[in-house]
Amino acid sequence: METPHTFAGNPFDRGDAQRRDPAWLDAALHDPTSRFLPLAHLNVLVHESGEFGLGWLGRADVARLDIASPPIFLGVLDEVAHFAIDVSELADADAVHELNLDGTWRFDDARAAAMRLEASETGILAQSRAQIGWHRSHRCCSACGAPTEPARGGHVRICNTCKTEHFPRTDPVAIMLILDGDRCLLGQSQGRLASTGMYSALAGFIDQGESIEEAVRREIREEAGIIVGAVRYHSSQPWPFPSSLMIGCHGRALTTKISIDPAEMADVRWFPRAAVCAALRQENPELRVPGPIAIAHHLIKAWADGDVDV
Repeated sequence: METPHTFAGNPFDRGDAQRRDPAWLDAALHDPTSRFLPLAHLNVLVHESGEFGLGWLGRADVARLDIASPPIFLGVLDEVAHFAIDVSELADADAVHELNLDGTWRFDDARAAAMRLEASETGILAQSRAQIGWHRSHRCCSACGAPTEPARGGHVRICNTCKTEHFPRTDPVAIMLILDGDRCLLGQSQGRLASTGMYSALAGFIDQGESIEEAVRREIREEAGIIVGAVRYHSSQPWPFPSSLMIGCHGRALTTKISIDPAEMADVRWFPRAAVCAALRQENPELRVPGPIAIAHHLIKAWADGDVDV
């Protein structure tokens, strides 16, 4: 198997049958062997007592917190049930204090934690953060406005009034490196990237009734004014900020004149392979590209290494 991207490679059996069995879920919630991963304000509990890792707790530890939010069933690994739990009603420091944890435990930003976690743990983190984020933002029914309640271990929310079922959503995003011979197209979007001096592959949400290839061509035409021909899929990456699936592609440019959309993009340029290779080695003072946590890095590196045929 290929090495998964950061936030992929989740090892859990997500247990669809167990989710639909209330008796099994209740027994798992009270099983002393079950493990619970707290998140506070979407920051994840981690520890550094030995090797850096996710801060799994036992049932007795979680019970001491007396949290109103029900745990979310993540899945089963080695016959042990694993849950995520939102402890945002406590401040981060208060939660650590209530758990009587030492100074090697803390709540950490998900991106920062992912850069130090084992690959499989980043997949667990992505699932936990995305699901808790969805529950925090979908407490009311989009059909009638009444409150909703979680069911099936947190895999669905059901309206108390009209009984509409709401499921966690994942938003597909096309991210693409467009090629012209020995050059690739990189840009800075308005906002965060523009302030960092970093250039990345262009990206955009896939519209309803649109294929991946169509989305690639439309986004590049809208943001850079360039017409794209052949498109080839490379790989995908879960991105839990808040809940996207990044679909990575390479594309072949049919035109090369850039005309940017200033509402979306701060800058778009063609960069030669030599300059990009130096940036990947962090040896180009005039160009910064995303690090390995992002799928954009791997799209760029695959082309720079000569591993792309579009």
